[in-house]
Amino acid sequence: MIPPSWLHRAEPTIKGVGLACLHLVNFGLAFHLFKENVGGPCFMAGPSMLPTLDNSGELVIESILPHRLFPNRLARGELITLISPVNPSRIICKRVIGLPGDIICVDPTGLKAPSTEHVVIPKGHIWIAGDNAAWSMDSRDYGPVSMALVRGRIAARIYPFNRFTVFSSAATYIDQ
Repeated sequence: MIPPSWLHRAEPTIKGVGLACLHLVNFGLAFHLFKENVGGPCFMAGPSMLPTLDNSGELVIESILPHRLFPNRLARGELITLISPVNPSRIICKRVIGLPGDIICVDPTGLKAPSTEHVVIPKGHIWIAGDNAAWSMDSRDYGPVSMALVRGRIAARIYPFNRFTVFSSAATYIDQ
């Protein structure tokens, strides 16, 4: 049997550990809620966004709250995160190419469809593409994507530090 004097001394330590665990769980929940509803760091890897994002992976800041507040304010050229239309358990990063009402050439490269095929983007949908057309599964494969799948936009690349970049939403247009 444990002497009562030992138990009396251990009680504050046990309470302290329990309180520390409770604070840790609270912090974890707050961080998760913040990251899922406001934004935060996100790791992106894969060849589809080369050369903008590296194949080996980079840490980016995902901005979610502005999209949740103003879901129709997507702009051509923006880097966005969205739920994959073919694998809902994955979050992917692509570039917005077309908005509702736009007429889009399905595949200007001719890799996946004839370069003469065009589509009108329906209301509530966007056309997305990876920067590396040869290695990207995007709207050329699954057509226009529902805007309901969009999570947010990529605001900045923060790691690796030597490639720090703030991504603007401005698209560059080429005069005809």
